[in-house]
Amino acid sequence: MSTENDTGDRIRVLLAEDQSMVREALAALLGLEPDIEVVAQVARGDEVLAAARAHTPDVALLDIEMPGCTGIEAAARLRAHLPELKVVVLTTFGRPGYLRSAMEAGARAFLVKDAPAAQLAEAVRKVLAGERVIDPTLAAAALAEGANPLTDREREVLRAAADGRTNAELAAALNLSQGTVRNYLSVTIQKLAVRNRAEAVRVAREKGWL
Repeated sequence: MSTENDTGDRIRVLLAEDQSMVREALAALLGLEPDIEVVAQVARGDEVLAAARAHTPDVALLDIEMPGCTGIEAAARLRAHLPELKVVVLTTFGRPGYLRSAMEAGARAFLVKDAPAAQLAEAVRKVLAGERVIDPTLAAAALAEGANPLTDREREVLRAAADGRTNAELAAALNLSQGTVRNYLSVTIQKLAVRNRAEAVRVAREKGWL
């Protein structure tokens, strides 16, 4: 017989973090809280949805940078398939664009990964109660930075160009004409006020816009 619900009112948490030492440390710290239980741990973004379905957590804590897919992409998948599951996004990068993207993907909280364990535990409790929790420094930076100027399609093309593919290769991969690819990249370079696509990728990543 399953003992999945034997924890009473304890908050069930799914933890997604690709660095094993960090993941285990976070799990251990959260496990010290009397009302929180880490019921599942994964190291890849593309494993989050299956783990959530299998372990029925109340809250998912997602790192941004993971193999398979990012924590923001995983958050969007959870919102689409398990909308009742609350999501907390953790990051080591104070990039304001990440905050906006995380909120758009359905995250209820956005915190830096080195926040005190008590603060993280309190964020878990608050999102479960329906509140939003955002690191104030990141919130201020996001307001100062402004919105991401790139469209979804421009981000898609720039992301695909990040590994140095030619326009012909990009066109084939994205099912676009080479002229359309050139136009997207040209507009992106102009919007970011840089000289070439390599600089555009760097700036967009630094700001959390990719």
